[in-house]
Amino acid sequence: MSSDEKPEKPEVAGPPEQPDRRDDGLDLAKALTRATAKSTPAARSRQRKKDQRPARGRVTGSHPDDRDPQLLDSTLGRLVDDHGWGLDLRMHGVFGRWAELVGAEVAQHCTPETFADGRLVVRTDSTAWATQLRLLAPTVVRRLNEELGHGTVALIEVLGPHGPTWKKGPRSARDGRGPRDTYG
Repeated sequence: MSSDEKPEKPEVAGPPEQPDRRDDGLDLAKALTRATAKSTPAARSRQRKKDQRPARGRVTGSHPDDRDPQLLDSTLGRLVDDHGWGLDLRMHGVFGRWAELVGAEVAQHCTPETFADGRLVVRTDSTAWATQLRLLAPTVVRRLNEELGHGTVALIEVLGPHGPTWKKGPRSARDGRGPRDTYG
């Protein structure tokens, strides 16, 4: 190229040419048919299915993701966490393994009844075992907190055996004193 020659400008394409309109209105009929076809129930169903497909960025192929079937363990764990049932389940586990946690001899004579607000209520079968368990309470609290987490059990309330009932039969006096000597 010499200095006198100017580079040729590339040709710029103009606006796209409009297709020729037919006088018979065939192009208008085709446009109306296409518009009507998009509004039929079958077309809407196809569009819904197309819209429900995952976006290209979410397609994972053969790698696992949250749309795959989940293991029961992780699903139940998520359910327990969502509802805050963790402590209740651990406490019921303690009730079920009571003999393992406190020892077989102690478990023969006392059973846990309730747990609420850090207070475990334990019932014994005799007053002697109630006294014995009151002496063992700090050790049992420490053992339970090792199992459940620090500070879960703050207090063990020890109850003696249930007293005898004097209610016999369908008729009884409320607040009665029970059997007594009726002679003299």
